[in-house]
Amino acid sequence: MDLAKRQKKEKNIIKAAEQIFAESGFYNAKMDDIAQSAGITKVTLYSYFQSKENLYLAIIYKGFQVLTEIFYDVINDNRCNTGYDSTMAIFNSFYEFCESNFLYSEAILDYFSIIRNTVRTDNANQDIRESIFFLKLQDIQNIPLKLTAKEIIRGKQDGSITANIDPMLSTIQGWTMVVGYIKLLIASGTKGLTLMSVDLKSLKTLSLDMAKNSLKSN
Repeated sequence: MDLAKRQKKEKNIIKAAEQIFAESGFYNAKMDDIAQSAGITKVTLYSYFQSKENLYLAIIYKGFQVLTEIFYDVINDNRCNTGYDSTMAIFNSFYEFCESNFLYSEAILDYFSIIRNTVRTDNANQDIRESIFFLKLQDIQNIPLKLTAKEIIRGKQDGSITANIDPMLSTIQGWTMVVGYIKLLIASGTKGLTLMSVDLKSLKTLSLDMAKNSLKSN
């Protein structure tokens, strides 16, 4: 099979897997159901993706690709604005990404658990460590963070962001706020309410306001 045909079938499998993972979650999803949804045999599925974990890594990688492209677009749209405006637009786009791409945001969270588990060197994690998508994720995982920190640096240079702030520390702080939001978003389901019946939209607004206050130059 030539490369173009193989890539097309691979994309079809990933698309089918996204549907099954979205409906059932990673742990409950079955490779039989993914193969049926993709219109292929289970043997063919395993010839492309040797395990369910490997297939999930492909989805996580796609999620990071989507998020990274969103960040690039935001930066491009704000190239004539201040670094502060661009940074806040990035933070806001991250929240919107989570709200619009439930599967990807959950998968990205799962990825950090996968990373922690791969520290173990037993055979159970060998397939993950040898996956081409795991290697690709190692290259792309920090790009969204680096892009955000770069815009914070630009804001410090143009005077729109306070001078005594640490770009990467502030980036990580913003990231952790969004990660917490993702977890609550997942837990709330379709109700939009979480702990103590707090409205998630209000939580998002508060988090963005906190970011504004910590970044904006006086």
